[in-house]
Amino acid sequence: MRITAPHRLARVLAAALLGIVAGTVVTAAPASAATSFVYATFKGDAVADEELWLYSSTNGTSFGVLADTNYRGPSGVLRDPSIINYNGKYYVAYTVQSWTTNSTSFNIASSTDLLTWTHVATVNSGITSTKFVWAPEFYVEGSTVRIIASVAQTTCSACFRPYVYTAQNAALTSWGGPVQMDGLGFNHIDTFVAKSGSTYHAFVKNETSKFIEHWTSTTSVTSGWTNQGTLWTSGYEGPSLAQMTDGTWRIYVDKYTNGGIWTATSSNLNSWTGLSAVACAGCRHGTVVRTESLSTGPAFTSTAVAQHSGKCVDAVDTTAANQLRQNTCTGASPQSWRFEPVGVDTYTIINAGSGLCVDVDGGSTANNAKIIQWTCNGAANQTFQLSLVSAKVYRLVSVSSGKCVDVTSASTADGATLIQYTCGSGTNQRFNLAGHP
Repeated sequence: MRITAPHRLARVLAAALLGIVAGTVVTAAPASAATSFVYATFKGDAVADEELWLYSSTNGTSFGVLADTNYRGPSGVLRDPSIINYNGKYYVAYTVQSWTTNSTSFNIASSTDLLTWTHVATVNSGITSTKFVWAPEFYVEGSTVRIIASVAQTTCSACFRPYVYTAQNAALTSWGGPVQMDGLGFNHIDTFVAKSGSTYHAFVKNETSKFIEHWTSTTSVTSGWTNQGTLWTSGYEGPSLAQMTDGTWRIYVDKYTNGGIWTATSSNLNSWTGLSAVACAGCRHGTVVRTESLSTGPAFTSTAVAQHSGKCVDAVDTTAANQLRQNTCTGASPQSWRFEPVGVDTYTIINAGSGLCVDVDGGSTANNAKIIQWTCNGAANQTFQLSLVSAKVYRLVSVSSGKCVDVTSASTADGATLIQYTCGSGTNQRFNLAGHP
């Protein structure tokens, strides 16, 4: 009774990504790694749907809900997200207004865990008379990070055109541009670039014909583009690509005329199979990123000592729904916790005395929600990522909310209760796990 129907949060949330980014030629995963795919999307035109949704898959064709992050950015609207992993963080670039509202910029946000997102930058189009800026797509080549955005002006009715913006620093807070993709003219939108060998490939929607077109350049991202023809039938948009573990490519397109994501495969980016539907309920225009997560570590048993008070997290007794507290360490079983791995640095935490799991009460995502013990059920609100602070000292981050286990008001008194709260630098959110291997 303490959990609402959970999202099927895949364990990739805690994955340690190995530098996989959109638009980069990807090498095969090491033998010890497990491969997953994360799809970043929005769900529609309703206000509640214009926010960042994440889905996950083990095969790239069947996706389940990873999380509704509720992130919409400063404008209150997030559409067409493009996701990468870069320098140890996830980044999304996204459209900042609905398709009926003028926009002159795109936004970028970052996250370390896919759940909690922080605004990084607003990038203005830099083009006079801008009417719309849509579908910014990351393209990373070596250490250079670019975004290709579709910009339309008020001066013509069919003048969407792709422009390239280049990051000026590793934090992705400063951007240069715009630069046209020479040869790829007006009335093109949703441009996604990948590189194979020495050839750049762009997959783009022609706004007149409604076909996905394939363009190539052997010169650069910003010059030498020639049209190689159309793909499939009309009525698709938002192409994005991901490379599979066997080296083949998979393209994803939004069948916007009646909904749904469709996919095809290629060994060389030139010839493609026919399209087939992707199992991804509610998915719209977005991007897929391949991730490799290291194997989970061993289970272990430990006390959890609050760094600010030196007192132990205590279940007190065996009663379900009891709020956890801190008390003077005694070595008794209510202060002993079994950490069972469910992903990389991600665990369910079971009390040795009661056999019940640490649980965010009601699956709440709000600050001050109680941390209780409850019958173990495998739900996301009973799953915690161990975020390393220093040797054997960790924050316990709820997978369901992205918030940290916290000793209320940083109290040092016996009996102080545990809640979840926005993660910060306070030592009342840090716990020494002496038994961690």
